[in-house]
Amino acid sequence: MLIKRPSDIASSEITDKDTYLNRRKFMQSMAGLAMLPMLNPAHAGYGNSPLKHKKADQYKIDESLTPHQDIISYNNFYEFGTDKYSPAKNAQKLTTDPWSITIAGEVDKPGTYSLEDLMKPHALEERIYRLRCVERWSMVIPWIGFSLADMIKRFQPTSKAKYVKFTTLDRKSEMPGLRRRTLNWPYVEGLRMDEAMNPLTLMAVGLYGEVMPKQNGAPIRLVVPWKYGFKSIKSVVKIEFVERQPISSWEQAAPSEYGFYSNVNPQVAHPRWSQKRERRIGEFLKRKTLMFNGYEEQVAHLYKGMDLKKSY
Repeated sequence: MLIKRPSDIASSEITDKDTYLNRRKFMQSMAGLAMLPMLNPAHAGYGNSPLKHKKADQYKIDESLTPHQDIISYNNFYEFGTDKYSPAKNAQKLTTDPWSITIAGEVDKPGTYSLEDLMKPHALEERIYRLRCVERWSMVIPWIGFSLADMIKRFQPTSKAKYVKFTTLDRKSEMPGLRRRTLNWPYVEGLRMDEAMNPLTLMAVGLYGEVMPKQNGAPIRLVVPWKYGFKSIKSVVKIEFVERQPISSWEQAAPSEYGFYSNVNPQVAHPRWSQKRERRIGEFLKRKTLMFNGYEEQVAHLYKGMDLKKSY
């Protein structure tokens, strides 16, 4: 999830505290969706369209799900507005059918693939992941998607591919936020190859058993659950395999605040606030922030020997 610098924030865009703390509670269960027929994935983003998937119990956590309505109404997606509520309104004009993704760089099988072709070899599964925003709020989301590692293997990266660079759609006619120079568009993010190949890393096409809502990154987005949310780039149109570490959009805009790694780390404060505690959307009390967002056992080995204060 993305952070606005203080100079960019209008007073009208600041969420009223009482509104924030008294957000509605909604039903958390959507049992039986796994048995519904699968629709064309290119329709992702319109909502109310079920996706056939299996439950991935190894990625289930014993925590309450964030209500569906909160997930789809409280978003960071600056291409559709810098406050939390504009994306749900402005993203509905986004055209997600047809959709294609360009695979480029140090791979043996580059090309431009339709979303349908990209998904065809993969069985969709539900993974319940925490999402921790650098703004100190968090959610628990039942994502629907497939392993990024499995997709990467299909394109056969060469030995020169050390990093994976992701790029978001840049379509000013449908994305009003692009008319403001909040960031240097299009939005770019990156992962080290071993991070991309970690079993946790997901290409998500839905949530709560349905196709991905447009405001949440339709039709396909990245989910890296041990990193702050802005690393999980939305509406991906290009994936490049590169030899040198790419410069991500927020790293370029504010390098002292948003480093390339952006791992959830309660011991490393943001320059303007502590990251030791967070508020789960829909809850009143704050909770302790978990190292690597609670995925330390699965990912700590990726950073063995690194100074995580320097490689923030």
